[in-house]
Amino acid sequence: MSAGFVVRTFGDVDIDLACVLHRDAFVPMGERAWTHQEMAELLASPGVAGIVLQSDGKKIGFALCRTAADEAELLTIAVHADWRRRGAGYALVKAASDLVRARGAREFFLEVGDDNASARKLYERTGFKVVGHRIAYYRRANRPAVDALVMRLPLV
Repeated sequence: MSAGFVVRTFGDVDIDLACVLHRDAFVPMGERAWTHQEMAELLASPGVAGIVLQSDGKKIGFALCRTAADEAELLTIAVHADWRRRGAGYALVKAASDLVRARGAREFFLEVGDDNASARKLYERTGFKVVGHRIAYYRRANRPAVDALVMRLPLV
């Protein structure tokens, strides 16, 4: 973990913050923000767990993951704009990898928009490699749909 960052378990009290961070990260890209109800239902789903990243006692990011058998998926991740490009995203991805590994996952997957160069670079820095492609996967408001890259990180 990077100096100054603290990771803790995501709980129901974090849903409002997660909705704000998700909205601020994804709506500018033309995606729909997840609602409080959607986040709560996802968090209550089997195999779903999350983490919150803090610095100086402030919640600055979160990640939600799902583990099933020996595979896991990064469902969503967001970092407060003031903390981007300062190591917070890297710390979150590493902590999420540790979380799903501890839950028995041997492989970690995610999908990222082909147009999201900064996220792709972050995932590549943390060891993810492109293993697939989904055509027109992300619907964008007032723009053409964007392909998703499927990325995989071996955990063993």
